[in-house]
Amino acid sequence: MTRPVQRRVLAAKAVATKGVSIVLACRAFGISETCFRYSPKCDGENEMIADLLVGLTNLHKT
Repeated sequence: MTRPVQRRVLAAKAVATKGVSIVLACRAFGISETCFRYSPKCDGENEMIADLLVGLTNLHKT
């Protein structure tokens, strides 16, 4: 089974290349329209926290 992210990519490709509607593509690939339209919001604070966590895991490997 493919993950929702992969199905969203396939649905977006179908909409862009085949000209099918978003509703039809979402039904065909088994995702919701909300999932299709979702785009993650990344900000600088999240990147800073991720870098700190990676640094901590590298420092304390046990």
